[in-house]
Amino acid sequence: MADTRSLFATRLYRARLSAFDPQIDPGELEASCYSIADDDEAGQDWCEREGYPGYTSYASLTDLPWRFPIFADLVKALDAHVAAFAEDLQFDLGDKGLVLEDIWINVLPEGGSHGSHIHPHSVISGTTYVAMPDGTSALKLEDPRLPMMMAAPTRTKECREELKSFVYVAPEVGDVMLWESWLRHEVPMNMAEDDRISVSFNYKWE
Repeated sequence: MADTRSLFATRLYRARLSAFDPQIDPGELEASCYSIADDDEAGQDWCEREGYPGYTSYASLTDLPWRFPIFADLVKALDAHVAAFAEDLQFDLGDKGLVLEDIWINVLPEGGSHGSHIHPHSVISGTTYVAMPDGTSALKLEDPRLPMMMAAPTRTKECREELKSFVYVAPEVGDVMLWESWLRHEVPMNMAEDDRISVSFNYKWE
């Protein structure tokens, strides 16, 4: 009888942000994201210059936790989630730890998308979801082996999730999702009329 095993697992962490303190009010976080976006002229200019749909604070505000108390609280909660994920991944961190490298706001309007990418030089990346209107885009994750499959046939539509080339995950408001930073991912076009709002982040090992 054949012995068939799954090797080289790609782990995806999903939990409620509220699983760890401090508790973050979703409405307050959404209002804060919009307030920051409205005031961040440098970020608005960058988005317009780079053709980025909607708004991101990625290139303009590098100190959100220092500027806004709600983001300082958010980072405390995220620290606990990242620690839980690192334990699941069985990382040997030695005498160092995983610490926040950067955190930024994403406001994606109708028709906006964020192309496939990875987060080089980080260890764990992720997103917590602030506003997810009906019909908005899921998170699309790509099998990291895909470029090496060469002449392999496509999978059947009914194949098991771990065999799919792409996996779509539909987060809910208040979810936090984490993955290793080498995992290629994207946000397909937002088909909803309302904004899709999220806060993304990277953690490094130091």
